[in-house]
Amino acid sequence: MSLFDLTGHVAIVTGGNGGIGLGMALGLAKAGASLAIVGRNADKNKIAIEKLQGMGATAIAIEKDITEELAGTDVVTKVEDRFGRIDILINNAGSNIRKRPEELSLNDFRWVQDTNLTSAFVFSQAVYPKFKTIGKGKIINIGSMYSIFGGAVATAYSVSKGGLIQMTKSMAAAWAADKIQVNAVLPGWIDTELTQIARKQIDGLYEKQLARIPDGRWGTPEDHAGIAVFLSSNASNYITGTSIPVDGGFSISG
Repeated sequence: MSLFDLTGHVAIVTGGNGGIGLGMALGLAKAGASLAIVGRNADKNKIAIEKLQGMGATAIAIEKDITEELAGTDVVTKVEDRFGRIDILINNAGSNIRKRPEELSLNDFRWVQDTNLTSAFVFSQAVYPKFKTIGKGKIINIGSMYSIFGGAVATAYSVSKGGLIQMTKSMAAAWAADKIQVNAVLPGWIDTELTQIARKQIDGLYEKQLARIPDGRWGTPEDHAGIAVFLSSNASNYITGTSIPVDGGFSISG
């Protein structure tokens, strides 16, 4: 069996109905995994499932607000009922409110934390006993360049993504003895629905960030397929607690 073969494995991908989440889901499907994508938008869920099933993958969509307290438990139960097992969790769902810190309401701040950080905690807690029972598991948390850098109009987002990295390290340390690997991926400037909104809000954003990317282009969701397969596979069994940029060199460029 190939180190990267995911045949027979089952993955949950929050926010898997578009952008980076769908790019990762498609990569896992090509490697043989079955998918459960979690998203609030039923129409986007349907389109994503059609793409996955169109390439021969077994895939289901679960319409769920991930900020609900029992969202993780509900999703894990549904996936286990359908597939009989869970091997991989990708905490990808995220959102942003672009405001300076003095402009953010407490509700704005809390909503971003609940979506980006608390949901990852809740879903990871929910899969832990399942992974412990089978003696292995993979958790991939999706951070950001704002896990590393600050952002004047991305305060709540930066806090959530920075916290996600510390949570990744802490869970990796706690669960390594259970043969559960917890790692993070830090996307750079990627052409997604979220960054398209940002480009409309911030004049010159595309050109400014492009000038700093050594690879000479913005990334695509598909650029994350390989790292998703690697961190979900046996090839990464001795890698845990790390954060890997997928950014075309942005984070190393002065």
